[in-house]
Amino acid sequence: MSLPNEPRPIQEYEPHSDSTDMEKKEYPVDHTDDPFGNEDSGEVKYRIMPWWQAGTLMVAENISLGILSLPSAVATLGIVPAFIIIMGLSGISWYTGYVMGQFKQRYPQVHSMGDAGELLLGPIGREICFVGQLLFIIFLMASHILTFSVLFNTITNHGTCTIVFGVVGLIVSCIAALPRTSEKVYWMSIISALSITIATVVTMVAIGVQAPDNVQNDITTSPTFQEAFLAVTNIVFAFVAHVSFFGIMSEMQDPRDFPKSLAMLQIVDTTMYVVTAMVIYCYAGPDVASPALSSAGPVMKKVAYGLAIPTVIIAGVIFGHVACKYIYVRIFRGDRSHHMHQKTFLATGTWVAIGLTTWTVAWVIAESIPVFNELLSLISSLFGSWFSYGLPAIFWLVMNKGVWFSTPRKIALTILNFVILGIACAICGLGLYVSGLAINKSSQKASWTCANNAT
Repeated sequence: MSLPNEPRPIQEYEPHSDSTDMEKKEYPVDHTDDPFGNEDSGEVKYRIMPWWQAGTLMVAENISLGILSLPSAVATLGIVPAFIIIMGLSGISWYTGYVMGQFKQRYPQVHSMGDAGELLLGPIGREICFVGQLLFIIFLMASHILTFSVLFNTITNHGTCTIVFGVVGLIVSCIAALPRTSEKVYWMSIISALSITIATVVTMVAIGVQAPDNVQNDITTSPTFQEAFLAVTNIVFAFVAHVSFFGIMSEMQDPRDFPKSLAMLQIVDTTMYVVTAMVIYCYAGPDVASPALSSAGPVMKKVAYGLAIPTVIIAGVIFGHVACKYIYVRIFRGDRSHHMHQKTFLATGTWVAIGLTTWTVAWVIAESIPVFNELLSLISSLFGSWFSYGLPAIFWLVMNKGVWFSTPRKIALTILNFVILGIACAICGLGLYVSGLAINKSSQKASWTCANNAT
């Protein structure tokens, strides 16, 4: 049985009609199908993005910090294993993103992972997924504040205390996060995408010009298990944008166009990941830095970081916007949804307070785990493994419960989704182990210190 192609209002979980061995269970949902309610006469409108705007927003969100850790992952794993892993994770990410699009079509009321968790496990599932998703995005925001401090330490030769740079990053991010609609954030996302593209190209050119003739490039390497899996989790981080997909779909003019946005994302980011990772590694060699911009030489790395400033700020703001919007919608959903479409003190003040609170928590995390690769690994293991791989596989299994083995195609897809679920479990368990060891060994980069974190 194929998944439905048309959105339809559903107030309870409905198994497939040909599911003969499954008891029907109801999961009551106490909100309307549309998370933003009726916005026909509202001052602020949300459902206005065409598919190409949504795709651009997803590209800007995904291609940010993850791309900066890929060359060092290639140096650890070798060219062939790294290429296979990047392409494999890209394919899985494309598939799981498509499943999320189908899940949204079947359950139009889903605006967040919390809503999806409610459909799966009732109120308990809603709270678990909501808190997990919120923490995930706040950790992503923290990685951008951390990179902001590394960036300015590099440009200014550690001109002041690192904590001060972190506070500046916090303030700038809060100001940039003031717009309430994704359509306005979209225009910033264009600047972000151009920023990281130009900075990456400049880095590749600079490294290529200064590269010695005898750079060592390894087709395969022999890393320890901890080193290898830490590199794998850094590649996983480059494909963790799924956490925002439901929210982006909710603000599209037609969520049925989401596969086009997803295809745009996967083609652009996979191409950039492979080209950037391989070119920078081939010219920089096994000692390539992470973030990769630091390998561009004493002068050019400052130029590259300067060009990357919009991405470091805006890509973090996009994640922050998603987190704030989830909280905002949850506060005003249902009978209070009219507040979301107003510019009153209550509506605007609530949005600003949410933004200030979430970004402050992110700043605290950034100061507590001030090591780039290790922080990315922790985020990928604890959250990315589930929100990008594990939960989408569960969504498919739930939507097709009772018909898993009804046809050869269903059997193949059932096996595929169980394999993806197993991969998520492995990334989570083993990733937490290796990232925990790495953070513990990085004691020389103490948290909450004025020391230079760019060295």
